[in-house]
Order: sequence, then structure tokens, then C-alpha cells
Amino acid sequence: MNFILYSDVNDSSISQSLGRPEYSYYFVLKAYRPVLESLGRVHVVSSAAEVDPLYRQLQQAGQESLFLSFSPPHKTPTDLQCPMVCVVAWEFDSIPAEHWDNDPRHDWSQTLARHGQVITLSSHTAQAIRRTLGEDFPVLVLPTPLWERFADVRQQFASTPVNPGTTLQIKGCIIDSRSLGLSADGLIAPLLNEQELETHSLSVEAPEPEPVAPPPLTLRRRGFITKHYLREGYRALATNTEHRPLFLLKHNLLMWYREAVRDLVPNAVRPQLARFRSPPPLPEPSPLSTTESEALASVEHPQACLPDTRERVEIEISGVVYVSVFNPDDGRKNWHHLITAFCWALRDAEDATLVVKMTQNDLSTYYVEMITLLSQLSPFACRVVVMHGYLQDEEFARLYGAASFYVNASRCEGLCLPLMEFMACARPVIAPNHTAMRDYIDERVAFVVKSSHEPTIWPQDARILYRTLRHRPDWGSLKAAYEDSYAMAKNRPQAYRAMATAANERMRDYCSFEPVQRRLAQFLGKALSSGTMPQAAEAGTASC
Repeated sequence: MNFILYSDVNDSSISQSLGRPEYSYYFVLKAYRPVLESLGRVHVVSSAAEVDPLYRQLQQAGQESLFLSFSPPHKTPTDLQCPMVCVVAWEFDSIPAEHWDNDPRHDWSQTLARHGQVITLSSHTAQAIRRTLGEDFPVLVLPTPLWERFADVRQQFASTPVNPGTTLQIKGCIIDSRSLGLSADGLIAPLLNEQELETHSLSVEAPEPEPVAPPPLTLRRRGFITKHYLREGYRALATNTEHRPLFLLKHNLLMWYREAVRDLVPNAVRPQLARFRSPPPLPEPSPLSTTESEALASVEHPQACLPDTRERVEIEISGVVYVSVFNPDDGRKNWHHLITAFCWALRDAEDATLVVKMTQNDLSTYYVEMITLLSQLSPFACRVVVMHGYLQDEEFARLYGAASFYVNASRCEGLCLPLMEFMACARPVIAPNHTAMRDYIDERVAFVVKSSHEPTIWPQDARILYRTLRHRPDWGSLKAAYEDSYAMAKNRPQAYRAMATAANERMRDYCSFEPVQRRLAQFLGKALSSGTMPQAAEAGTASC
């Protein structure tokens, strides 16, 4: 048997394709390939136009062929001579059963009916297809076989509730909340150099009429801000950084004054205090050109400038480490809630770290939004680390090993490979148990996040009509999951290890090589001798 495989993303383009809607199909193809190779000969083509010529060539040699398209049905051809099966990942409760823009390809029901069968990655997708095409339509539920791939990670990195320290590396950039100079007052607060710190002292706080007076700070809030900057001052003395300790102490003192006690200083005192702190007046500066003004602005507001993404950088993390991998442009991922719930739940936990690996090539699409969100949440003692760039396999292995928990807060999932991969590395998770995740998430392996239905659109529907449903995760439940998981990691290591073991065993039963191979062979095998395509009598009835 010959298997002809096609995905729009391939080995040579994957590093440039992060963030594209169909880029995850590449990883599904890559995971399926060993199973297909165990059942026949595999040919990977770079375009659908290569399928029929290869099919005719193999047919002349007396060999059977099957084309597996790792693409959404509306991007899969229906006029090929070669028998074919579409591999579908779908996260909504219904498939498109109508077309728009005079393009019948948008009607998935017609496309799949022409193919005659389909492979899905979850029972949720199979149910959505059968709602439209009928309970007898041949559907094989086949999760990607990945459990064996992480044997080395499981052996090298044991499940540890509190990470003693790990160095992560990436070619790109790393955004660390502890080095940003975050300020809720200024949203993007510049970390001034030593000369600027002297010249931008309390003179910038000369009394000026403000259009809207800020609400008064409570004593508890002032104490919390003071505690935060005392901690930052201690860290400046105890940690080696690119800035000198005295410089960081001055910076934190100025930020503490602005956020905690500035409103307590009488207006009559501020000018005298400013004159006492201000240096002698400087000569009148000459007018700046537009280019010079832009350059000066970028120096005064370094957080508004995109970091360099061409270098290889590294960072040290430790403590209770939460990891999440997602595309920030994908509205299903609900990443704002993922970060805000973490910062609110563990804002006093200095040893709690959230590591976010972005699967997006263009840093500019989310950088300002991310910095703004973290600034609005500040001050917080916990740590948020954002990794931007492409991770090689050995670098990803260190990320798997560094995690105490993996976090998913999605509104819907077609499979969620990263979640399954971290579970296969024996990491407990925080996740909802809706859509595809219902196949493998429960209280034994996860802190389950509650959710409820909400109407939404099919993502490719240009009409923006509400035709289907997704889920709305409960923010309070997500916050509680962070709190409960942190308490487990710190106080109940045996319960943590039991959950980690259960996560590993769940993935072994769900997506190891042998059961996936057996189901695929059953789906294909009986019809090969008769020359007809298989009808899966038990499709979708297996536990995975």
C-alpha cells in the first residue's frame, strides 16, 4: 500500500509559517508518518498537483495508493483520480453545510461526501460531522501517536513540582516581566539610565492641573506597593544584572514615590523638593530633526521598541513553573484570561513563573498588547516570561522538562498537540474538558476549568454569521485552578506526582503507537483485497 501525504506547510517552511491557520497540520502529518510507514510506503508531495501523476505511475506498477490530505476540507481537492481521505481537525459543534461567495468548496458536507470517508483527530469532530452527514458516515477517530516520542524527555526530566533551576534558550527574544520596569501608572514606564535618572528626578512631578483626579489609594494598597518595591530593591542587591545595584535602587525608589506616596506630598512642597533634587539648568537645546526626535523618543521609552529577534538568548527560571504554547493571534486561545488569572491568583508568589511560548513569527502583532496587559496588572511578585522565536527539538525538550504544569484556557480545540505533549512528558495540566480535550482531560490528570457554551462563527466564514458554538471558560475557575495547583506543588508533592503519573498513563493509553496503528489498519485493511475503500464499521467507538 502506498500513502501519498500532503500538507501546505513542510519541513522547509515550518519555521517561517508559525501563526498560519493550518500550520499545526504539519505536526499532525509528521506524527502520523511513522504509523503509515509501518503499514506501507509513504510519499510526501509538495502540492496536490503531484498526486495524480504519482498515482498513475504506481497504478501502472500494480500498486494500491491512498492520498491523505492534511488540510481543511475547503482547501482539499475533490476532482482527483486517486482515492483520498481528508484528515480533519475541527473544534466547533457543527461543520459548514452551506457555501458563500459562490464557492461550493466552503460546504464541507459536500466535500466530505464526495471523499466518502474522513479521519478526525477527536470524537468531538466526529460527532460534528455525523450531525450533518449521518451516523453511518465512515469516520475514523485517530489521535496523533506521540507518546513514544517523549521517552527521552520522561527519562531525562523527572516530574518535579518545584523546579530547582533550568536555563531556557531560543533564537529570537525573551520578554521578562521582572526586567521591564512595569508601571500601572504609566503603562509603559521607561527604565532610565543613570544620567536620565538624575535629570528626570522629582522635577518632572511639578504640580500641574490634572483633568481627572485619580481615586485615593487605600492604606492596604500603599503597603502592597511598598512591599513590592522593597522586594525589587532586595533583588537589585542580590542579583547580578546589566545595571548597577545603586542605579536599580534609585529607579525603584522613584517608582515607589510615584505610585505609593506622591499624592501625600503637599502641592506647596513639591516645587521646593523638585528644586532641591534638580541639577543646574542646562543650555537651551537646538531644534531636533524628525529623525533625531524619533530616536530620542525610542530612548526615553525603550519598551515601545521591538527587541532584536536575531540573536540566541537564554534565561534562568525556577520555582513552580507553568507553561503554555499558543498563537496570540488565534482568538480561540483566550490568552488574556490565561495571563490575568495567573497574575491575580499568584501575585504574591515570587517563586511562581508563567512561561509563554508564542507560535507567531511577527512580534509586532502582539508586543505592545502584551506589555500593556502586564503593565495594567503590575505590581505583582510572580513572573511572566514570553519566548518569541523558533525552538529546536533539544530546546523544546528543556521547556518540557522545566514545566511543573501546562496551562490551556482555550475556548475550543481540535486536538491541542502541546497539551498532549506535556502530558506525555508526565506533566499535570490546567485545562477545560470541552471539545477535543474531553477525550483525555478529567480530574485525575488536570485541574479542570469550568466552561459554558457561547455562539460563534466558523472562522473561514466571510459573512461573519453565528452558525455554531464554542465554549467560554470561567475566569474564576481558572484563577482557582492556579491557586490549587500551586498549593499542591508546594505542600503536597505526593499528590502532584500521582497526577503526573496519571497524565503520562492517560497519554500512553490514548495516543501511543500500537493502538493508533491497530485502528488505522482496521480502517484500511479489509477493503484492500477487494479494491474498495474501507467502511469503518466501528469508527469512533473506541475510547480514543
